[in-house]
Amino acid sequence: MIQITILLTGATDGIGLETAKTLVSQGHHLLLHGRNPDKLKELENTLSGLNGNGSFESYVADLSNMADVERLAQAVTEKHTKLDVLINNAGVLKTDHPISQDGLDVRFVVNTFAPYLLTKRLMPLLGPSARVINLSSAAQSPVDLEVMAGRTRLPDDLAAYAQSKLAITMWSRSMAQSLDDDGPVIIAVNPGSLLATKMVKEGFGMAGNDIRIGADILVRAALEDEFASASGQYFDNDSGQFAPPHPDALDRQKTETIVHAIEETLENITK
Repeated sequence: MIQITILLTGATDGIGLETAKTLVSQGHHLLLHGRNPDKLKELENTLSGLNGNGSFESYVADLSNMADVERLAQAVTEKHTKLDVLINNAGVLKTDHPISQDGLDVRFVVNTFAPYLLTKRLMPLLGPSARVINLSSAAQSPVDLEVMAGRTRLPDDLAAYAQSKLAITMWSRSMAQSLDDDGPVIIAVNPGSLLATKMVKEGFGMAGNDIRIGADILVRAALEDEFASASGQYFDNDSGQFAPPHPDALDRQKTETIVHAIEETLENITK
């Protein structure tokens, strides 16, 4: 197997952790992102004990802070001229700090804005054979622009999460359609509902299904030929196939409005 270079955000927990273990075991080179340096060190120790010829390096960044996202992109760009796969896996549902330092709902910041900005900044490293895998969800609901812009608050964690996941699904499709043949494949993936992640335990109070279900589909999306020509599509791992996303993601006008709002918000908070 040819070793490829993969940046995986949110690698220290849940689906990200299982995905990292699989990819390193298969011999790939991983750029591991985490928010907590101690947890990243634990991950490095875990991966060092695995069989296989994989390798890795680590990057610390808080994806609720756009300055950190910028620094992460810069650090990767300084060390690498080519990136084969970017897996925007990091996400948040419940948190003690639901409002970011910029006054935005942190679900939108981490789940929508950060992967958008990171993908944009790393685009020069992502050639036509590269892939961007964006974590979506079966939980998708219409985006309230007032909430996304931080002008209105949502008291319900799941509502904010579901809106942020539709937003990433919408921009994934839009960005894929806007690129010419020189751009990477961009795919949104629902890794599976109610998997045994921290989010599911926090949000639903249940153990959840085998987390490897989610990791396996991310590995497939990153490596397998079935995803090589699927740019702009949405893969629903609950049904095990490419499927229509929420109808809003298929509405060009609504999608353009959301993407414009994302860019406008990012411009305001990265000045």
